[in-house]
Amino acid sequence: MHKTNISIWSAEFLGTFWLTLGGCGSAVLAAAFPGLGIGLLGVSLAFGLTVVTGAYAFGPVSGAHFNPAVSFGLVVAGRMRASMLPGYVISQVLGACAAAGVLYLIATGRPGADIGSFAVNGYGIHSPGQYGLVAALLCEVVMTAMFLIVILGATAKPAASGFAGLAIGLCLTLIHLVSIPVTNTSVNPARSIGPALFGPAWASSQLWLFVVAPLAGAAIGALVHRFLLKSSDEADAG
Repeated sequence: MHKTNISIWSAEFLGTFWLTLGGCGSAVLAAAFPGLGIGLLGVSLAFGLTVVTGAYAFGPVSGAHFNPAVSFGLVVAGRMRASMLPGYVISQVLGACAAAGVLYLIATGRPGADIGSFAVNGYGIHSPGQYGLVAALLCEVVMTAMFLIVILGATAKPAASGFAGLAIGLCLTLIHLVSIPVTNTSVNPARSIGPALFGPAWASSQLWLFVVAPLAGAAIGALVHRFLLKSSDEADAG
């Protein structure tokens, strides 16, 4: 199938839109609604399910990155040309911002609406569990590194065909189960940027960590896979 840049960028926009709307929407709307109580497990599943469904819907077109850190990691791992990275990242950030805008309009669509933290990421007094800067940084780096290792392993040529989306979605669910109390879980700069535009004022001042740490973690994970785990059946993109 011939894939144009427009189709790839559109798939990444829609996939990141869906991830942000579904994942952050579960936290802003469902988890906060009295009596519904989906809690940490529900929000974690929501993020994982958006990746599973998005991977099978958009993966054949763009590879279903939905995350600038993933795209960057794939470049570092030799799976994608560096020249393709800007288009992916711009599409992902725009998709997350559009989803956050839609979510904001929905969340404020009832009398007395309070968006709270709007599912933004934070550390220190803005961490759900009051975890400090160093803990938040370490958590985001390690979780993103492991996410990339799973992605690269699940999509390698020797891996079982057709199951990558499921493995990656379950991995993201597990990541959220562990790290929501620490940072509200980013591992995705686009997912962090979108809600920060509509969230409380402090979110922008802490946003740097949720851009830098996932990118650093992605590079580490990609390098670990490329030089320690890569099989002889995998070829670099160049």
